Amino acid sequence: MAITKEQRRLRIRRGIRNKITGTAERPRLSVFKSNKGIYVQLIDDVTGHTLTATSSAEIGKNNVNIEVSKEVGKKLAEKASGTGISSVVFDRGGYPYHGKVKALAEGAREGGLKF
Repeated sequence: MAITKEQRRLRIRRGIRNKITGTAERPRLSVFKSNKGIYVQLIDDVTGHTLTATSSAEIGKNNVNIEVSKEVGKKLAEKASGTGISSVVFDRGGYPYHGKVKALAEGAREGGLKF
């Protein structure tokens, strides 16, 4: 039986999560995309807490494109700098580093986060 796109993404995601982990000083920047939005969180895996999060819905945009993804990255960087976070580990969530995910990462870098 053929593997579906979702199964492939989950397999890649599990491989990424086995290799990276977030701490309070250097949290994991986790990305999730849906058909309606893009969501990012800064997660401390040691304690299992989300330090800060933002999404395209918080910005007030319904359709997600590259520009909106970049805005979400900048908004997350603003929130992170407010909590004293300057360096993160990037978790692309099994998605290819292309298009919206890449734009989000570039927006976060422009906002001052170091990957």
